[in-house]
Amino acid sequence: MTVTDRDRIVLDPFGADVHAESARLRALGPLVPVELPGGIPAWAPTGYDTLKALILDARVSKDPRRHWRQWAELGEHPSWGWILGWIGVINMLSTYGTDHARLRRLVAPSFTHRRTEAMRARVEAITTELLDALDEGGDAVDLKATFAHPLPLRIVCELFGVPQDMREAHVRLVADIMDTTDPSPEHTVRVQEQIGSVLGGLIAYKSEHPGDDMTTELIRVRDEEGDRLGDEELLYTLLLVIGAGFETTVNLVGNAAVALLRRPEQLAAVRRGEIGWDAVVDETLRLHPPIAALPLRFAVDDITLGEVAIPAGDAIITTYAAANADPARYGADADVFDAARAADDHLAFGIGVHRCIGAPLARMEALTALPALFDRFPALRLDTGAGELRQVPSFIASGWQEIPVALRG
Repeated sequence: MTVTDRDRIVLDPFGADVHAESARLRALGPLVPVELPGGIPAWAPTGYDTLKALILDARVSKDPRRHWRQWAELGEHPSWGWILGWIGVINMLSTYGTDHARLRRLVAPSFTHRRTEAMRARVEAITTELLDALDEGGDAVDLKATFAHPLPLRIVCELFGVPQDMREAHVRLVADIMDTTDPSPEHTVRVQEQIGSVLGGLIAYKSEHPGDDMTTELIRVRDEEGDRLGDEELLYTLLLVIGAGFETTVNLVGNAAVALLRRPEQLAAVRRGEIGWDAVVDETLRLHPPIAALPLRFAVDDITLGEVAIPAGDAIITTYAAANADPARYGADADVFDAARAADDHLAFGIGVHRCIGAPLARMEALTALPALFDRFPALRLDTGAGELRQVPSFIASGWQEIPVALRG
């Protein structure tokens, strides 16, 4: 199968309706040639089995320098520069084989079961503090701004020792990286400058003010064991773990709350104990994964799946939202939120060697925050007078810009 630019389906850079777009792609086959913002060509798996097979295939790499045929062409396409924030950095997200394993081992100590459990008391305390503040205020609030966002932000900033006066800059940086609506060179330059100034500033601060945090530990590894972690790797590892550490959990908590508020009968079943909060989190991760699609992976060799062959060197987009809503896996109602589905086989956190290292912490935060929220405000409802909820402007991130609610009905 020879693919031309005319054959490619242009993905919506705003991610306005990921499920509808996924359904349209699925109707075209298990692997569809697509175009990412700026005109970047890639393959989109549309089903669960196809995506899982590619993720687990040793012939699929995450290292563009070694395995993307068009890596050398980046300079010829100014509108492709936005992808550098995702694949042009050297961290666990953009490495392959032994390089990936080495970087993952360096970060793993921050996300062990013991370390996650040690954070539980802080998660509970911050949750209570945020709910107390809501309780003392007015009835109409933005649940994202007042609860779903500050909780994971504060946790990840404590974990990595980000001082208070640097946190807003980190939030702006992550928002700019997640925004896939502007492939202009100006946007690319702004993001790259922010990475250097924001994260470079954090490294400089923690070098002068070390503490009991992961940034200090990574700096120590760089300084004492330089063959294991270079300057660039330190910078971009922080970009990955700090950014992913709060943005995805913000969307997980927010998406779960909205899903339940839109389905009061399921919320009632959860409150009666008929459906567990674990099941709520899993169904949210399945149908509304915080990351809808993740760029990019690359075919190391020619890969044939069914009647479609991905040539060596081609790019592949990791389509979590499409796979998790595949009717072939989850039935005809795969596009319906059903917390009783017991969908713990979803791919939202990935699978295999690239499975999200922070998944246990994200789950713990959601499993702490959601029950506490609905226990404190049993009459909580969406503020329908505020209009339709707006998706964040991204085909990568899946979440709401604001979540207007009435706390007391």
